[in-house]
Amino acid sequence: MKVVFSRLSVQCAAMVGHYSAFAIAVAVCLLWALSGPLFGFSDTWQLFINTGTTVLTFLMVFLIQNAQNRDARAIQLKLNELVQAVDSANNRLVNVEEATDEELNDLTNTYRSSEKEELT
Repeated sequence: MKVVFSRLSVQCAAMVGHYSAFAIAVAVCLLWALSGPLFGFSDTWQLFINTGTTVLTFLMVFLIQNAQNRDARAIQLKLNELVQAVDSANNRLVNVEEATDEELNDLTNTYRSSEKEELT
């Protein structure tokens, strides 16, 4: 199930991120708006677009978030590889994404202090 969801999320994220998906969404909205007079701008007419967009948004949140998480993890692994490959790099930053907020704040302050020293 995990593999199917991962593949589906990557494919869906690529599809909904394509310009043609945007064009289809615009076309659907235009058709809906143009059909308003035909249905008398009824509550059912409004409910149709509201329900459709809500359901699609709800599902897309999970699929796109999964794809973004995978992408971020892959980028982080590539950066970790580069840090480990450079002898002069500070290896304590490998896996820094797992640090607590306090640890990240401490590291930020450490690097800000060293930047100020280099400028003077």
